[in-house]
Amino acid sequence: MSIADIQERAVLATPQAHAATAPTIDAIIAALRTVHDPEIPVNIYDLGLIYRIDLKEPTAVDITMTLTAPGCPVAGEMLRWVETAVLTVDGIDHVDVSLVFDPPWDKSRMSEETQLELGLL
Repeated sequence: MSIADIQERAVLATPQAHAATAPTIDAIIAALRTVHDPEIPVNIYDLGLIYRIDLKEPTAVDITMTLTAPGCPVAGEMLRWVETAVLTVDGIDHVDVSLVFDPPWDKSRMSEETQLELGLL
């Protein structure tokens, strides 16, 4: 799933009645970009670790994410980092972060810019 697909799905999940006052997906993505994978010097959004952003209510968001490796030593901490970052978005007061390993993460989930930056393209 590409970053554009995530953004499109997230926008479709936004309740239309609250669109004018609800936090934007772009603001949530900007907050996610402040969280960096400790082993790869890139933010988790551009690494492709975020699988889903779903605005449930005007002030609540569900995030589904993965890790680059199931045995990541900071897995629990990273979930808290994501929650803390997204709670900085104006209008968000509840964040649920779910960790999944299916589908597994691979380098193809990275943004093209990130792949270029890391010398993978």
